[in-house]
Amino acid sequence: MIKEYLHINKILDLNKWKRLQDSLATVTKLAILTVDYKGIPITSHSSCQAFCQNVRKDPELLPYCQKCDSRGGLEAVRLNEPYVYLCHFNIIDIAIPITIDGKYIGAVMAGQVKLADPEKGSDLEQIVTSKNVPMHAAKLEELKDDYAQLPVMTYEEIVKISNMLSLLCNYIVEEALNKNLLVEMFEKASGNQESLNLSTILPGYSIRNIESIKKEMTNAIADAYLKNSPIDAESSSPVLQPAFEYIHSHKSEQVSLKQMADLCHLSPSYFSRLFAKETGENFTTYLAKLKIKWAKQLLEVTDMPVSQISDELGFNESGYFIKIFKKFEEITPALYRKYIQEKM
Repeated sequence: MIKEYLHINKILDLNKWKRLQDSLATVTKLAILTVDYKGIPITSHSSCQAFCQNVRKDPELLPYCQKCDSRGGLEAVRLNEPYVYLCHFNIIDIAIPITIDGKYIGAVMAGQVKLADPEKGSDLEQIVTSKNVPMHAAKLEELKDDYAQLPVMTYEEIVKISNMLSLLCNYIVEEALNKNLLVEMFEKASGNQESLNLSTILPGYSIRNIESIKKEMTNAIADAYLKNSPIDAESSSPVLQPAFEYIHSHKSEQVSLKQMADLCHLSPSYFSRLFAKETGENFTTYLAKLKIKWAKQLLEVTDMPVSQISDELGFNESGYFIKIFKKFEEITPALYRKYIQEKM
């Protein structure tokens, strides 16, 4: 599974990505193309300039363009940051690497603009110099009108845009990956209803990603079975409504009174009084009873182990969960399930 997710075209919805790429090209005035880790385009060019289109159509000049693309991409990977360079026609190009936990999966190639302040680009690498390119002067003369129409930007603008594109593109790809993994893990978890060791299933991925996916998946599994719960998540007090909504949509968390008071923009003491007036119980008792009610539903309609139900509902350990369950129901979760099954 992991090898599959190293392919950027397996992570992204390419139709949606292309629409985003088109919009970014329009806004930034850069031509943009996305390639996989082999340098093979996975999208068509967005806003490709007429000059560059005509140069790339020339079979003698195309290899020099491809050499610039290849070298720029390799440098971006080596540096792990956007690489700004000059092509053989003194046009600015940018290679923006896309990585997942240090793994290079592709790049966004952007550019086809001229520098407004050429002296600022004196330190930029020109991958292929014009003296080494046959027909350079003749082609430049032939396409001088197209060359004059190339967008012009300052070096500072180019750097800012390249950094913005890097942050945006990497964020979108990482979120898309997390979503894909979440869906796959949820399907497996809901299929066999057993706890999953994500670090085994997702070797090589950072703890941050794994924990994020695990947290989302935990909420998703609980919600899938409790989404038709008759428990009312609404409050008669608009002031307290954010707390009720948060509690019901974050079943896997052990939320605190202070956390909910802050969410409602109230002091803890005032929140506590309002909450008790609304529910007839103090916050801790209400939350414990609610989680036990959810636990009973999961025991009734799923085959989840008691330890997993404990995790799904945010208890620190199953022993504590069993203790709280027994306090309210005067029976252990396992015996409660057995009793329900015998009644059916």
